[in-house]
Amino acid sequence: MKLYLAGPMTGYKDLNHPLFHAETARLRALGYTVVNPAEINGDQDAKWEDCMKQDIAQLVTCDGVALLPMWTTSKGARLEAYIATQLGLSVKMASDLQQRPFIATYVRKQFADSLGVPS
Repeated sequence: MKLYLAGPMTGYKDLNHPLFHAETARLRALGYTVVNPAEINGDQDAKWEDCMKQDIAQLVTCDGVALLPMWTTSKGARLEAYIATQLGLSVKMASDLQQRPFIATYVRKQFADSLGVPS
């Protein structure tokens, strides 16, 4: 599953990149493919609008959005969550993502098969 990571940057020290990078590493270790806006926009002096254009172009290629803490305080993260919702993408708190996606799918299928119901 390919996830876009959304959260607050503006007004945070180092644009909150340390949290974005740490959560990206955690999600990748769980088996997710992660699009991290801190990796997309290397220029910390770039205009917000220019960053958002690049970020949204990547967001629409994803299966879902993983939200960081305090995302509701961010105009950009709220816009990203809105776009994802309107496009029918999965939107969840990043902290709720605890299992490898392929393992969860496998376990769900095995459980359904054991009950004789379609997975």
